Amino acid sequence: MDLVIDIGNTRIKYAGFINEQLQTKGYCIEPELENLLKTFSGKVNSIMLSSVKPVSEALLFEVKNCSSKSFVLSSEMEMPFKNRYESPKTVGADRLALVAGAMFRFPNEPTLIIDAGTCMTFDFIDANTTYHGGAISPGLQMRLKALNAYTEMLPLVDLQPPKDLIGKNTKESILSGVVNGMLKELDGIIDAYKLRYPEMKIILTGGDLAFFDKKLKNSIFADADTLLKGMYFILKQHANKKI
Repeated sequence: MDLVIDIGNTRIKYAGFINEQLQTKGYCIEPELENLLKTFSGKVNSIMLSSVKPVSEALLFEVKNCSSKSFVLSSEMEMPFKNRYESPKTVGADRLALVAGAMFRFPNEPTLIIDAGTCMTFDFIDANTTYHGGAISPGLQMRLKALNAYTEMLPLVDLQPPKDLIGKNTKESILSGVVNGMLKELDGIIDAYKLRYPEMKIILTGGDLAFFDKKLKNSIFADADTLLKGMYFILKQHANKKI
């Protein structure tokens, strides 16, 4: 089995692959991660870790104990696509994995990958496997927190689908504004991309996927595991090299 672990802003996801098929996946919190790695120690052929924060020496030690073929995903690694981002070293590992996941799903096709998570990210790769960049904006939870933090009277509202377009009270108004506003933002950005790339594929992923996948007017492919599949794609490229 090959193991990939993604340490995100909100949660930690992991997945095990056998013969290029996702066999098992799960979530854990940060205090549980080292014990999780110990349970996999010596049982995996290769492992890749991706993190939005610096990786501690203790965690790196446990990763290396899992397999002699261990990697930490970063912009310094060779990717299965050409990176034309003007500041390639600043691209987050999660965005690189998402682009690789798009290649895994739609080889040699222009694809826009939208990750609805802590941040809403857009990443575009063309038919010649060239990554151009995209966009970053606040995610749903971040928008809700911002309304509370930067105003005197607005409450912090728990994220849930709005009851109606027209909010009948402050809570409903906030949910309508945040969720429906982002929904229109997504369709608008997709439309703008499609003017340049009419045959473009669209992948929607991320923790808040369920808020949008059946509400967008544009046709999309919903896949919650795009990032994990992309990590595996990159992992196999490096693990198969001679060490």
